[in-house]
Amino acid sequence: MCGIFAVVGLTGDPKRNRQRVYNLAKRIRHRGPDSYNMDVAIDETNGTQTFLVHKRLSIVAPGPDGDQPLYVDPETKLTTFICNGEIYNHQALREKYGIVSTNKSDCQVIGHLYEQMGPEFVRELDGMFAYVIEDKRDGTIVAGRDHMGKIPCYIAHGKDGSVWFSSEMKTLVDDPGIARYEIFPPGHYYVREPGQTEGTFTRWYDPEWVVNDEYIPTKKADYKELRETVVEAVKNRLMADVPYAVLLSGGLDSSLITSIAVRHKASATNTFGASEPVHSFSIGIKGAPDLLNAKKVADQLGTVHHEIHFTPEEALDALPDVVYHLETFEQVRASVPMYLLSRRIKSMGFKMVLSGEGADELFGGYLYFHKAPSKEEFHKECQRKTTRLHQWDVLRANKSTMAWGIEVRTPLLSQAVCDYAMNTDPAQKMIDVSKKDEDGHPFLEKYLLRKAFDTPDDPYLPEDVLWRQKEQFSDGVGYDWVDGLAAHAEEMVSDAEFANRASRFPLHPPATKEYYLLRSIFEEHFVTGNENGDCAYATCPFGKSIACSTPEAVKWDPEWEKSVGDISGRAVNVHDSASGFVVKRDEEASDGGNVASSSAKSTVSALRAAARGDPSPR
Repeated sequence: MCGIFAVVGLTGDPKRNRQRVYNLAKRIRHRGPDSYNMDVAIDETNGTQTFLVHKRLSIVAPGPDGDQPLYVDPETKLTTFICNGEIYNHQALREKYGIVSTNKSDCQVIGHLYEQMGPEFVRELDGMFAYVIEDKRDGTIVAGRDHMGKIPCYIAHGKDGSVWFSSEMKTLVDDPGIARYEIFPPGHYYVREPGQTEGTFTRWYDPEWVVNDEYIPTKKADYKELRETVVEAVKNRLMADVPYAVLLSGGLDSSLITSIAVRHKASATNTFGASEPVHSFSIGIKGAPDLLNAKKVADQLGTVHHEIHFTPEEALDALPDVVYHLETFEQVRASVPMYLLSRRIKSMGFKMVLSGEGADELFGGYLYFHKAPSKEEFHKECQRKTTRLHQWDVLRANKSTMAWGIEVRTPLLSQAVCDYAMNTDPAQKMIDVSKKDEDGHPFLEKYLLRKAFDTPDDPYLPEDVLWRQKEQFSDGVGYDWVDGLAAHAEEMVSDAEFANRASRFPLHPPATKEYYLLRSIFEEHFVTGNENGDCAYATCPFGKSIACSTPEAVKWDPEWEKSVGDISGRAVNVHDSASGFVVKRDEEASDGGNVASSSAKSTVSALRAAARGDPSPR
């Protein structure tokens, strides 16, 4: 994992431009504290310059043998490239395609595969990545991003015809030469050929469950196949040449990842410290549900466990920094504890962690899925949640950890696991706690995943952990944090300010003081006075949510539509701690409270169209 920053076809004085690029790239050095390099190429025919900057966090092949920028031929440098991420099948690809290189970086295969196959090579990669390739043979530029957008990436268009790529938005928000910027879409690659002013995007990750909104799978899952698919994904992600750990909340997903890592680390051939025990980390306010559950699981699995505490005051201190690193006003509740935890993990010498993101989206694990009206709508909501992860949990996991130079890996979001889960009949995922299976287990949220790992003769997890109710991370670290943030916002935002929110935030006015506060912090960092100031908002999701639902799923319950929404799991009355938790009514929900007002929807569409450079909204 690293930080990349590229500017292609920049005009003007090369020396001044190099300093300009260097200063902008400094804003992402937290992503790559281990080394820095820049490749500069000047087109002799027109004087335009291309800068490829790499900020390295060395996980695989630390030292000069893995440094970037990379070259297929270091002598000619005709194919130059940079990559942020990990390619887990790089050794198999070296063997399959006869790739020979002294550079041991797992990303080295990218340039060689490009020369052999063109931009479609990306379909061969198993990993998380964002890359930029400069083909000096003819001037073609190629860039690409992984299937789920695990690695953040943004693309910008310069007023001089240049094109920019960056791991984070903060490098793009205030340069006067940038006309507009936007998210580089996950599962796509980009090609700009010589003479083109605008390149073209091509979707390379195109399974039917992604590209066909009406697709409802009918294949029945085989528990053994599903279990083996998940186990293989975790094993592949043990690839590291530095110390690593696991994030353990004590819930189902993180406990499974930890259990698999403990089982297979000793036999792994691609891992650091194979004979050493696995280290696990949890965080919370003292007495929080996650801490108690994580300690229990850690003791049962035999990890070296580290329990980190924080106070609501410490969390509030970090709030502005977290919004700056996240580059959004969403996911803040869960990001603050992850940010604080990552700092402690880094201080103890670890550089990579495994985490359990993805299962709730793929298998319908959030508590609001209890109210899915049909298996068809259940599947569509899983599809919506999973394909939007790059703006939600995946973004949070990457940026809150990389703020301290920690790489997070999410095995449950491997292509293999995603495709298996999303091609499974959603009837097998439906929740009905009033019924029990042949073994006496209720059809809880994520039943399919639980059942796949229900192996009593050789258990992965204790029974009470495997079948425990879902607890959302921001809740699980301590209700005092969630409630404390809301109370802090009440103090910081006056009633008069909140009453005037439609004027302060004409684009989908915030429904709570908490979001008024977060939007204010976001605007201070990213909504600049430059021409591209609105581009930041176009990268953010909007809409009401109940217990982390999409806006579309709010329609499942009329009472949800009448509320202002709340992402806490306690907002759904099936939660064990839902008693006494009240979600405020939406006084402006005259149209049923759906998503946003029509004017807000129109504004969002206009902003995103402008970010794409469209003449009118699509």
